[in-house]
Amino acid sequence: MTLHGDDPDLARDVDRACWLTGTFTLRSGQVTSEYFDKYLFETDPALLARVAARMVPLVPDGTDLLGGLELGGVPLVTVLSSLTGRPALFVRKEAKRYGTAKLVEGPPVAGRRVTLVEDVVTTGGAVRDATLALRAEGAVVETVLCAIDRSPADAAPLADLGLEVRAVLTKAQLDATRV
Repeated sequence: MTLHGDDPDLARDVDRACWLTGTFTLRSGQVTSEYFDKYLFETDPALLARVAARMVPLVPDGTDLLGGLELGGVPLVTVLSSLTGRPALFVRKEAKRYGTAKLVEGPPVAGRRVTLVEDVVTTGGAVRDATLALRAEGAVVETVLCAIDRSPADAAPLADLGLEVRAVLTKAQLDATRV
């Protein structure tokens, strides 16, 4: 994992914007009194710009296309594309069933180096699905950039696919802002 630090207050500011207390039901059905709402940093133009700016140095040399995963990766990849001048792709969770019936919106990917962009990586399930789909279309996918890596510190959930995860922030950095 690669971390860059040009914005020492970013972890604090993202955590303050996104960390909520109350009563929340998780996807698992479990009820919790704390919740991290990642969309609160992605819908704040100033925070989104700061996170995307921190992603710029993480983009690997030789990247042809930046692929944002539906839904959270799309705002990030749009800003990152604008900052780097590299074309963006939008990778759906499943191919649409009408019109062009595409899974990947944007330029052709065959033979091109695609760096994936995601908001949060925990288990890597969505990144795994997108990687396999893009590779099936002939793309070279070796790196995923994420705003926040929430996977356990000793875990590498995408290593079996040969993916390098480069994160702007980690769960530990966000948690440390609340101490």
